[in-house]
Amino acid sequence: MSSDMIFIRGPTLNGWALLYCDSAAYVFVSSSPTTTISSTILYTHSIYLAMVGRTPTQPQSFLSIVGRCDNFRIHPVLQEQTGFRTEEVVTFRLDTKPSSAAIGLLRSVIVEKLLAENALVPEGQAAFAIFNSNGKTAVSFADWVNTPAKKTRVMVDLCKKWRDQGLFEGVIGPKKWRNEMYPVYRNPFGKHDSPREEELESLGDANTRNFAFMMERSSCALFGVVTYGVHLTIYAEDKEGCKIWVPTRSRTKPTWPGYLDNSVAGGIAAGTGVFETLVKECMEEASIQEELIKKYAKSVGSVTYFFSTDAGWLQPETDVYERYLYEVRIPQGVDFQPKPLDGEVESFELLPLSEVTHRMRTGLFKPNCAVVLLDFMIRHGYITPDNEPDFLEITTRIHGRYDYEHW
Repeated sequence: MSSDMIFIRGPTLNGWALLYCDSAAYVFVSSSPTTTISSTILYTHSIYLAMVGRTPTQPQSFLSIVGRCDNFRIHPVLQEQTGFRTEEVVTFRLDTKPSSAAIGLLRSVIVEKLLAENALVPEGQAAFAIFNSNGKTAVSFADWVNTPAKKTRVMVDLCKKWRDQGLFEGVIGPKKWRNEMYPVYRNPFGKHDSPREEELESLGDANTRNFAFMMERSSCALFGVVTYGVHLTIYAEDKEGCKIWVPTRSRTKPTWPGYLDNSVAGGIAAGTGVFETLVKECMEEASIQEELIKKYAKSVGSVTYFFSTDAGWLQPETDVYERYLYEVRIPQGVDFQPKPLDGEVESFELLPLSEVTHRMRTGLFKPNCAVVLLDFMIRHGYITPDNEPDFLEITTRIHGRYDYEHW
């Protein structure tokens, strides 16, 4: 690591403020104005990152930012030519019927674990079926696992067992387990009609909803199911231009600690509506009252991308990922200041768009949040076909379908 001057906003670290880093040595000076430099403390790079967040990268293109999230394709591709990762995956279907909905994508290690689980129980009691579908191997729930409640219990019990056995610790280990249920839908682009947990038992095998079952949030990546979130961009415009409220994530969060985020964001839990989630997250993360959100927030679309983690786990998001987008423009003259409440956010800054763009390009934002901001910049005309050579590829890749037709 080269020697870099680093300025840290916000609380100091145990009374010391970071001045600069040189190779593996991190030199601190006292935060007191009456105390001179009195100590040099050596930290490893990993400890430094855990304490003060991400260090800037070399500037990236907007397309490279998209590529950090939309980075996987099902069909074999040459990664060195396309930049996309690929892997042999098995379709996870809801049941064994030929018309059954495809609900996820399984890596070979998960298929092997499911086969091993089936072998532990008497014939007829296995929770999963492995069969041939259109000439390809597929996995589904066994025929007796025929209600949303049964499917939910099977998934929760299995993932708790794997967690307690120490399997997939980087995904569902004790530090990753969220104790939050996410919905899985038959059609990932269809209606969000998940019930609350207490309503599960009332849905029998004649369930006509798009909702299929629930599973622990952290375990969704193991089964390659689509997850959903809501992101809000809060901005102001004046004679100086556009400014955006940007939070810094808590250094203690289990994912992306210390990175920059969207103004407000959160996953959509089972039984919770999209706007309902937005209202809840606004209060919990930023102390923003419901009345303000109902008055000023407007829905502005969604982003979708096909994400493979560095460890290879698939996360189609709409955050596979699906992200529903909202924005709030703070009118001039309105006194507004978001404030951290639940400990997930460390601080908020009102940054000029030029500074937001710089921090996006240098890797300081959580990657999917940078994608949301790209969509904001396109909607508001800051990124156009005339000033961005990769405009069409960017816009199509952040509004994709994660190869769903090939699941």
